[in-house]
Amino acid sequence: MTKRLYYDQPELLEFDAVVEDVTASSPVSNRSSVVLRETAFYPTSGGQVHDTGWITIGRDEDERVRVSEVVEAEDGRIVHYLETPPMAAIAGASIHGSIDRERRCDHMQQHTGQHVLSAAFIELYQFPTVSFHMGADYCSIDLATESLSAAQVAEAERRANEIVFENRPVRIRYVHREEAEKLGVRKLPPTEHVELRLIEVAEFDLSACGGTHVSSTGQIGSILLRKTEKTRQGMRVEFVCGARAVCAARRDYTTLTEAAALYSAQLADVPEMIRKGFEESKLLRRQREDALEQLAEALAVAAIQAAVHARDTSSKIIVRTFADRDSNFAKLFAQKVTRAGEPAIALVASSMNPPGLVFAQSPGGALDMGALLKQVLSSVGGRGGGSRDFAQGGIPADCDIAQLLRQAASTIEG
Repeated sequence: MTKRLYYDQPELLEFDAVVEDVTASSPVSNRSSVVLRETAFYPTSGGQVHDTGWITIGRDEDERVRVSEVVEAEDGRIVHYLETPPMAAIAGASIHGSIDRERRCDHMQQHTGQHVLSAAFIELYQFPTVSFHMGADYCSIDLATESLSAAQVAEAERRANEIVFENRPVRIRYVHREEAEKLGVRKLPPTEHVELRLIEVAEFDLSACGGTHVSSTGQIGSILLRKTEKTRQGMRVEFVCGARAVCAARRDYTTLTEAAALYSAQLADVPEMIRKGFEESKLLRRQREDALEQLAEALAVAAIQAAVHARDTSSKIIVRTFADRDSNFAKLFAQKVTRAGEPAIALVASSMNPPGLVFAQSPGGALDMGALLKQVLSSVGGRGGGSRDFAQGGIPADCDIAQLLRQAASTIEG
């Protein structure tokens, strides 16, 4: 089992160690790896993602290789996957490890911030955390609750940052499980460890955890809650801490400033301006839909008046192609034609991209529009279908639409 230097020294970024095992790349795995006797590299575990960095073999800087991923094997050994094969790495060789400082500090901020935030939700509302996820851009916790109000989110954020600003010590303790159960640990791991590593935020939180953490809450920087959503487990809360919170706040501010400039408004007025624009957009959309319906009805009435009856049927046949209207309008026009009260057949096309056909007849007509459309589409490789009274489909862009409509009309007229 690999000795984990980060357990007692999470701030350790440089260390020396000895190689215990080397695995070369193979056809099955194109990555080589090393196992060290001891390591400060944190492996992905408990919701926290792994460290990255460098391993130098011996004292030869030419043998400095990138550590791209770190995982924990089932036997307790920590495996360091490398971007390039370490040519001089053999069992017993000495190495020097360097942890990516920015990544490690970020993870320490996020993970300690999660402890504080989870404890705040317990203290305020008795909402326990059931899972934690650390992503590249944001972190999240899932709370065991069916609902979470905006006021509760704001209060939990306020309380968590209060703990941050008080700069409380964050300590590491080791206790037996029996003792941990008596100490009121917020969350115990399900496995039966003989000894547990506890992370204590002074007089606020005590939790079993194997992750890396800052030494005082002030180093978290700040905790910013970003989003909530319903999940199977309860409610998910997205958050960022420290440098991530600064970046997120700057990004939000820049976005809001640009939006305010577009509206020639103050920042605080942007939400109301967006609401107003949304309502105006809905009104315009309704007006446009009404206008299109009126246009389709007027065109349908005119078309019926000008149409003649199809041979051997009591229905008038209307053939129409719309070059400046989409398939939705073609459908609307066909519906107006066939519902005008006079038996009619509508063979309608839209040549706008994507082009399409709509075949319809007044309810109860003698023809089968679905079968007719499939017959026409089969000749050009189009796709579509429908019922006896209504059918629609798409056709390739290079089709002769007028010829397809003539083909359909001639089929009807025999």
